[in-house]
Amino acid sequence: MAQAKTLGELKAQNYRVRSVKDELRANLLKKLRAGEKIFPGIIGYDETVVPQIVNAILARHNLILLGLRGQAKSRLIRQLTDLFDEQIPSIAGSEVNDDPFHPISAYGRQTIEAMRDKTPITWIDRDARFVEKLATPDVTIADIIGDVDPIKAAKGGHLLSDELTIHYGLLPRANRGIFAINELPDLAGKIQVGLFNIMQEGDVQIKGYPVRLPLDVLLVFSANPEDYTARGKIITPLKDRIGAEVSTHYPTELQLGVEITKQEAWVEREDLEGSLHIPDFIRETIEQIAFEARDDQRIDKRSGVSQRLPISVTESVISNA
Repeated sequence: MAQAKTLGELKAQNYRVRSVKDELRANLLKKLRAGEKIFPGIIGYDETVVPQIVNAILARHNLILLGLRGQAKSRLIRQLTDLFDEQIPSIAGSEVNDDPFHPISAYGRQTIEAMRDKTPITWIDRDARFVEKLATPDVTIADIIGDVDPIKAAKGGHLLSDELTIHYGLLPRANRGIFAINELPDLAGKIQVGLFNIMQEGDVQIKGYPVRLPLDVLLVFSANPEDYTARGKIITPLKDRIGAEVSTHYPTELQLGVEITKQEAWVEREDLEGSLHIPDFIRETIEQIAFEARDDQRIDKRSGVSQRLPISVTESVISNA
């Protein structure tokens, strides 16, 4: 079936819009029934982390991954986009991926009202439906939610209180997709309140003007376990809205660590083609360094020993060959 280019064509195809969480859930169930691997390339989590993430998606929960550095948290989060449909329709020109049947922005509503069934439709790829932000103390409400843009107001002849003058932040632009925040506890309290408001009530204030934004988004966070449990790091109402806590971990067995390093390390080098062989005992010795360091009392447990250590050591060993 040809892709619809207007709202009228989309209606004629009886296209059914699903919420983000329903879409992820339905596509996950398809993969489970087909026996497909949910997170290809992720080693050592099949019996621990993956079932927790699967349960969270099936329950339609926002989730947080708790773990130390180098535990594939970011990779897991990014691979969630594989559970999206390949493409979804949106009103052409919309900054917030407006659903053609239920637009949330002033631009989307006015476009539908003016053009009706002739409203142009654009199709969004699954990879474009993922927005990620590293939380730092200097992140502002404008970065996450948005701000009034005086240039837009001047060009369009609008009042500053007009919704059309808003320059949307990352969260509204992630509408109908996944919004990920890494190191959530580093986010300032007032930003967390803004996140909570938009999760709970679907509205937010921008420069004192109330704006209704009923976003359809899956929120995924990552954090260090100690920061997450520390009092005052995350406001209680926001923590209460996170439905699932998933704890990641380092490889539990030496052989799993070897497999991860073998997969991730830069081993295939053109100038050494055919002449390079790494004995198993070398791989195991390198991996044992990381295992010993994780158990050593001199290592700060809050920092951990990343899986990138044996990967870097392996690459250095090959470079010395």
